[in-house]
Amino acid sequence: MSPVMQQRLHRFKQNKLGMFCLVIFAIIFAISMCAELIANDKPILVSYKNQLYVPVLKTYPEITFGGVFETEADYKDPVVQQLIQADGWMLNPIIPFSYDTPNLQLSVPVPSKPTAQNWLGTDDQGRDVLARVIYGLRISLLFGIFLTAASALIGISIGAIQGYYGGWIDLGGQRILEVWGGLPQLFMVIILVSMFTPSVYWLFVIMLFFGWTALVGLVRAEFLRARNFDYIRAARALGVSDRKIIFRHILPNALSSTLSQLPFLLTANITALTALDFLGYGLPPDVASLGELLEQGKTNLNAPWLALSGFFTLAIVLSLLIYIGEATRDAFDPRQR
Repeated sequence: MSPVMQQRLHRFKQNKLGMFCLVIFAIIFAISMCAELIANDKPILVSYKNQLYVPVLKTYPEITFGGVFETEADYKDPVVQQLIQADGWMLNPIIPFSYDTPNLQLSVPVPSKPTAQNWLGTDDQGRDVLARVIYGLRISLLFGIFLTAASALIGISIGAIQGYYGGWIDLGGQRILEVWGGLPQLFMVIILVSMFTPSVYWLFVIMLFFGWTALVGLVRAEFLRARNFDYIRAARALGVSDRKIIFRHILPNALSSTLSQLPFLLTANITALTALDFLGYGLPPDVASLGELLEQGKTNLNAPWLALSGFFTLAIVLSLLIYIGEATRDAFDPRQR
């Protein structure tokens, strides 16, 4: 690690609020990545006749545990539970529901209030809200992270080409960006999404189609400024190839200002995905999402725990990302000493 990067990392660590938010966000991200081990209608581990089984990772028929059916074992069935406990044991998750598991033991109409069994209540289909929050948060974070990474890669590449070569390449690129930026992106995304069968991959491609422009202007400005530096001119005079000049001499300096914008870009992508889910143009209906939870809260005003669960989840995660972004921006600020 270069001395400059070490100084930036030290400045980031000195920002106590930024470090605290980074730790909390890392914990939330780790919890969402382990969703199957925390909220699931299947046991994490089963010991039966001195053999270990992992139902969360592999499907086992009921005959494996002494049953009569060759279909997948229903671990909520009292008969299956008795068969397993007669010759072994089960390790169940903390939350005995998956994101799509309805609570069939409810004695009240759905959506039901928070109870000791459903800590955040159930939605209008009897599914556990906390389980859907954990799974929905994982999808939102992974979708936002991959979309941010892909957008940054495309935006940095195009901005570098425009800024380094300039001339007609830069002029033509700017005209395209002006036209692209003038389009109503949210409405265009809604129109394109409605033309295809709901899919995570189609939604990713369509949002990337309009989201790659976020970093082009910043990278272009850094390359326009650095292309006339003396050491760049000297490299050209010595016959160094354009590829080496771009990737070895200019791009590392341009990335310092670009990396500080990634948390804010991630925040915008998560917000856009939630908005599309809320409007019904986002993820497929069978996928847990925070936007769908907020939409249920709007529909079921008599169940405020639905809207509050989605609101506080988004508010906490987005606030953490904003504070992390501010700390990163201060750490990469060349005026800081």
